[in-house]
Amino acid sequence: MRTVSIVSLLLLPSIGEAFAPSLRVVVPTTGATALSKKQYVSSSSMAFKSSSSSLRMSDAVSPDSEEQTFGQKAFDVYSKTADIATNLFPLWTVIFTAWALKKPQDFAWFTTKYFTAGLAALMLSMGITLTPKDFVEVASEPKSVLMQFSLCYLMMPALAFFLGKAAGLSPALLAGMVLVGSINGGQASNLCTYIAKGNVALSVLMTTATTLGAIFMTPLICKGVLGTVVPVDAVGIAKSTMQVVLAPIAIGMTTNKFFPKFVKAILPITPVVGVLSTCLLVASAVAQVADPILSAGWSLQIPVMLLHLVGGLVGYWLPKLTGFDEVTSRTMAIETSMKSSAFGFLLAKLHFGDYAARVPSAVSVVWMALTGSILAVIWRYVPVKDGSDMKKQ
Repeated sequence: MRTVSIVSLLLLPSIGEAFAPSLRVVVPTTGATALSKKQYVSSSSMAFKSSSSSLRMSDAVSPDSEEQTFGQKAFDVYSKTADIATNLFPLWTVIFTAWALKKPQDFAWFTTKYFTAGLAALMLSMGITLTPKDFVEVASEPKSVLMQFSLCYLMMPALAFFLGKAAGLSPALLAGMVLVGSINGGQASNLCTYIAKGNVALSVLMTTATTLGAIFMTPLICKGVLGTVVPVDAVGIAKSTMQVVLAPIAIGMTTNKFFPKFVKAILPITPVVGVLSTCLLVASAVAQVADPILSAGWSLQIPVMLLHLVGGLVGYWLPKLTGFDEVTSRTMAIETSMKSSAFGFLLAKLHFGDYAARVPSAVSVVWMALTGSILAVIWRYVPVKDGSDMKKQ
């Protein structure tokens, strides 16, 4: 069964290799001004054109500068390498997952201290791409946040319960499935939204809203659906949200505003930092529960995979059909699909008596990362139609 499980996890990276378009790392122009809604989706191409123009102007001033030519060539090589590495995000996810399953002891060093630091690094890498105006614009039209909150805490728990019942899972495994559907969105969704050309500011607000909502929604759903009381440390969740999500984002935005030249210099490395941080976070979580993942049969693997895949598809098409624009719909899809599976595993471990109840969360760690990263790479390849971001949310 171990061999079958590992092989099944390695099947999906072949899909990732098909989604490797030639992309450009965005180098923002000086000033780090906030983007309007109309500029948001097209900011990548605009920033690249501006950067290219700047390089051409610089070349015109000193065409014989060998040092500048070498630096430009080195940066181009790095940009292409970073693009390929980012587009192969699903492949790296599977490689690190397989590594953690094969040798979980290799990630024993990645303790809670480093786990928290990795999440903070991920959020900081997203924060420097944002400005306060991005959040003001999102907050002025909260319908999208409310829609995604409903998808997270109404649609996903119901889908988890239906899939678990349809698969004939035992009561303990069914409880674990419902728990996965009832938890908040994961922080890795912000990176995948960035890769998918979604609205990162909106993604951060959605993640924060569902994380704080987990304080009362997760216990309420578990009590209503399962008849089980799942105590949640409300103060602990709020504190963790401040430390891991809000503080790094605030530091990143502040740096972007007051040190634009520094941000311009380090911005090209942020996608690589985000991908590496996410891979380490996934590997660490998988390594801690390697045995339950390997011992889980297809009767559990398939419903957990479908929970994230179908959840992402519903999270995309429902907003589209109700009038939301393409960028917002992509953002909602990734937020809905990518749950905080590690948090679900912790809750199951602490508050569910049956050991089997924690296995769905362990399996979910893998499928959540795979589904979200594959959706992100697909959407990065599919361009957003001009003007689609101008529809009212």
